[in-house]
Amino acid sequence: MSVLRDDTFRCTPLFSTLPEPIREQLAQLAIEKRFGAGETIFYEGDPCDGLYVIGEGSVKISKTSPSGREIMLAMESAPSSVAEVPLFDEGAYPATVRTLTPVTAYLLRKEDFRRFCLQHPEVPLRVFAILGRRLRQLVSLIEAITFGSMRQRLARILLESSERGEMEESPLTHEELAMRLGTVREVVSRNLARFQAEGIVRMDRRRIVIADPEALRAEAETEF
Repeated sequence: MSVLRDDTFRCTPLFSTLPEPIREQLAQLAIEKRFGAGETIFYEGDPCDGLYVIGEGSVKISKTSPSGREIMLAMESAPSSVAEVPLFDEGAYPATVRTLTPVTAYLLRKEDFRRFCLQHPEVPLRVFAILGRRLRQLVSLIEAITFGSMRQRLARILLESSERGEMEESPLTHEELAMRLGTVREVVSRNLARFQAEGIVRMDRRRIVIADPEALRAEAETEF
């Protein structure tokens, strides 16, 4: 088994607490896939082939409205997993996953993963824990889109992205921020320009750098 495959399954939260022999068995079932930056791993509505485990790189998870507007639900960086939900509900993929960087992923086919879960009941318990985290993220996203001014919502997104290390891994574009906030690029650019003029953020080679974390936190925590 390759070093990357072994490290990926050992460090991915979904599998990290499994006994090593069980984890290695599961890793052996996975099919390695490679994607270039900007490629689509699967589209919302596609039949579920299985669970993807990200070994290298970063992806974004998004949904598209009937009018064509895209909203980013989350970003995931290696080591992590995506597409846990349709493994159990017989449904299609509920969102689209695209690569932000070149990605090496491991596909655990649905039938193989279900069979493995029947043999090792501790595995679905880990899946439920991850699903709980996903649900909390979605509740936070709904709150960010629904409540507060655009300035407050943008401040929250910048703080959360910084805390998760996303801003260091790859530059957050104005378009990506707009997708997260359910707005358009021009609105994000206008508010970022105001933050920059006030010394709260600065731009460093297209990367957004938080220059005054306390001021940004004050903006994010302003009462509605």
